[in-house]
Amino acid sequence: MLPENLKTNETGTVGLPIRIVVLSIVGFIGFCAILSALSSAPEPPESMYATSNISTLSLNSGGTGSNITFQINVLDRQNRGVAEANVIVWSPDRKKACSGVTDSNGNVIITVSDPELPPGKAEGYISIKAMRSGYIDLDEAYFVKVKRS
Repeated sequence: MLPENLKTNETGTVGLPIRIVVLSIVGFIGFCAILSALSSAPEPPESMYATSNISTLSLNSGGTGSNITFQINVLDRQNRGVAEANVIVWSPDRKKACSGVTDSNGNVIITVSDPELPPGKAEGYISIKAMRSGYIDLDEAYFVKVKRS
């Protein structure tokens, strides 16, 4: 229940409709500014992944004197090849690196010369890093398994 003096006092309601209109317009302008800022924001980078024509390979018992050549396919989420992606491959002992750039289909052929396993290990992994602007860098430490035969 309102006190009697508030029921007869109309000073708070004078100009109220115009205040509502002005605040609505200011709120609408702010909302439009937020929407335009969101629509002009840059797109987030896409993800990519890589596949190889081999998944496991064997080295001779000495571990040296051989070359490993394999094809790497760099693909996006829709399984389309990522062209001009920089691909870096490290040998299992991480002492040698080879690189290449993918073609228009996302394929690159890499040759790792005289790969060696880490000291005291019977197996290791070739790691890969693929980079392209507009995509999230792919960094895979366990790309291809290498074992001693």
